[in-house]
Amino acid sequence: MTILLAICQKEFKDGLRNRWIVAISLIFALLAIGLAYFGSAAAGRVGFSSLPTTIISLASLAVFIIPLIALMLSYDSLVGEDENGTLLLLLSYPLSRWQLVLGKMLGHGLILALSTLLGFGAAALVMGLFSDTTGWAALIPAFALFILSAILLGWIFIAFAYVISAVVTEKSRAAGLSLFLWFLFVLVFDLGLLGLLVGTKGKVDAQLFPYLLLLNPTDIFRLVNISYFAQDQLSGLMAIAQHVRLGTGALLITLTGWLLLPILLSLWLFNRREL
Repeated sequence: MTILLAICQKEFKDGLRNRWIVAISLIFALLAIGLAYFGSAAAGRVGFSSLPTTIISLASLAVFIIPLIALMLSYDSLVGEDENGTLLLLLSYPLSRWQLVLGKMLGHGLILALSTLLGFGAAALVMGLFSDTTGWAALIPAFALFILSAILLGWIFIAFAYVISAVVTEKSRAAGLSLFLWFLFVLVFDLGLLGLLVGTKGKVDAQLFPYLLLLNPTDIFRLVNISYFAQDQLSGLMAIAQHVRLGTGALLITLTGWLLLPILLSLWLFNRREL
């Protein structure tokens, strides 16, 4: 445990030194506050909109931003050490490969978790202080759920970045695969489901089709936050998702399962990596 914490502390201090925490926190805070205040500009008015509208809009935006930031943060975590010639040096110390991977992953996860909490927490604070329509009693649990699910989503893509970094031998290839993974989960997957629905003219099993959304962690993240509010907020694929008979707790457990899968895979792959 001491070794894990030492590696985690080193990665966290690197994040502080490289201004990752400040940059990510500012990005999240500005996007959240801007979306909450100017979200109704298309309707000809500005000001803090209703809490359900704000959270659902944030969830729709976060599925694009959080995975990309998580992948950028950690795509070169292992292959970068290998290219710099420091990986062999690290493994010459009395630590095992799984300790190195988990320690670095914990450090990156802590950076993203703290940035998410500070960024979206600041937005919740501003909205609570200056919004005339939203009280603290409704604001705190809604944003707490959003921040928790956002952290889980970020951790999932950090773990995926470690899977990539454990396989490739060049940072450029790791960057390319990370972008491909982002396109796959954020854009291609939902387009594929819509294409399946249109191509079969809606003749897909109505009971099975909604559960295909559980094959994508970004869709589960949106489901977690959308399911907290009224079902009439759903649209597009998310409207189909109302047939998924899973509560918020079950969806969070599913997200946790998505987190464990790439963690275990990255440990297995790195253990088989030739140095």
